[in-house]
Amino acid sequence: MDKWVNAMEKDVIIRPSTEGDVQGIKDIYDYEIDHGLATFDEVYRSLESHLQKRKEVLECGLPHFVAEIDGKVVGYCYAVKYRGERFGYRYTLENSVFLAQGYFRMGIGSRLMEKLIEGCEGGPWRQMIAVIGDSGNYGSIGLHEKFGFKQAGLLKSVGFKLGRWIDSVLMQRELNQGDVTLPDDNN
Repeated sequence: MDKWVNAMEKDVIIRPSTEGDVQGIKDIYDYEIDHGLATFDEVYRSLESHLQKRKEVLECGLPHFVAEIDGKVVGYCYAVKYRGERFGYRYTLENSVFLAQGYFRMGIGSRLMEKLIEGCEGGPWRQMIAVIGDSGNYGSIGLHEKFGFKQAGLLKSVGFKLGRWIDSVLMQRELNQGDVTLPDDNN
């Protein structure tokens, strides 16, 4: 409890990421590779790979944010094009929100998600998809529900990590006007 109270008393800064933040981002991701289900990756990515990912996100005009406490990166989020460069999905994004171990249930994930959605609604995108590792990941599912995501599907036992089968929960929310109107380019 003391760690939680102390962390809440400190200022959490949500801001655009910089190249200098990428080591902290890598550290959070590496922890999830070893201990968590936020990623199904089991092989570490290089620092250069994380730098490249950030660069690609920003080059698409998409947001990439970090949460910082006392100069330490304690969380990050970003959006990518859903299903990559497949043209038919050009108005759909996939989100990612990661928190460092020990910084859950402090409102940091909510602040990151709020900033991420706000950043994505500044563009032409109409849908946001979340692919959540583990149907028992009530924290991530609850965070997404808080921001209007609805469960769109469940892929049973599609991953195997940490000695067990893992589900993927698909959640979705509208951005901007959703599918109420056609996009401006009408393509």
